[in-house]
Amino acid sequence: MAKHKDKRHDKGREQSEADTEPPRPRDDAEDRQDEAREAPRERMSEKAYQKELRPLHGELVKLQQWVQASGTKVCVVFEGRDGAGKGGAIKAITERVSPRVFRVVALPAPTEREKSQMYVQRYLPHLPAAGEIVIFDRSWYNRAGVERVMGFCSETQAEEFLRAVPLVERAIVHSGIILIKYWLEVSPEEQTRRLKGRIHDDRKTWKLTDMDLRSYSRWYDYSRARDAMFAASDSDFAPWFVADSNDKRRARLNIIRHMLDQIPYQQVERKPVKLPARQKAHGYQEPDYPYRYVESRY
Repeated sequence: MAKHKDKRHDKGREQSEADTEPPRPRDDAEDRQDEAREAPRERMSEKAYQKELRPLHGELVKLQQWVQASGTKVCVVFEGRDGAGKGGAIKAITERVSPRVFRVVALPAPTEREKSQMYVQRYLPHLPAAGEIVIFDRSWYNRAGVERVMGFCSETQAEEFLRAVPLVERAIVHSGIILIKYWLEVSPEEQTRRLKGRIHDDRKTWKLTDMDLRSYSRWYDYSRARDAMFAASDSDFAPWFVADSNDKRRARLNIIRHMLDQIPYQQVERKPVKLPARQKAHGYQEPDYPYRYVESRY
């Protein structure tokens, strides 16, 4: 009994000593993570956003020129829930570059003929050739997301796709294409705020489809589908990059900066530009023609 009492006493003393030990010093990274969780960042203002966006647009132009000069092939995939901000991010990337180099692919629902094809077949013709950057606004991952959740494919078809997609993407990468995949993550509260904002905004009503409304109620089905997609297709050669899109402006900037970092582009030297002399009129006079001018209402 005495021996048992000593053990209990020793155990209590060890526990007391452990309780009085000084805590391990926290590093700066842990402090920053806690601050980010506890204090949501204020939404970025339009003025601050435009200030940061301008130099990034300049870098995208440099990327465009390098891709053309080097014959590089780039494919960027955007996925995410409805209202996550995919379209806005793509617009921010493409608004100051050439649409002949930066091509956006947003395929409609498949035709009956396309439904009879191998699933990825209709996407393959849109992959980039030399000197092109192709951006998919939704992609072959429709099968892992909306088609699976909304019943447009069977569970067997979805599982077959998830088994096959790493092989397809390995072939894409081995062909020399730089493949970058983004998932835009939005909270349920922010998604609700954005979708409600589309109801009475004439500029955005086209974004709110019957499918969006049906999908909205199935948040956790989409979460499970996303998790299965990541588990099957987040590979070393074609990884998924997740962007917090609750602040759309910050998300756009972060995505552009990240995308630029994934591509080893360099500035292409350009000859100095000088406008040539304009030819002389040599007697030309503007005709007295009854042009149909657009009415100046503004």
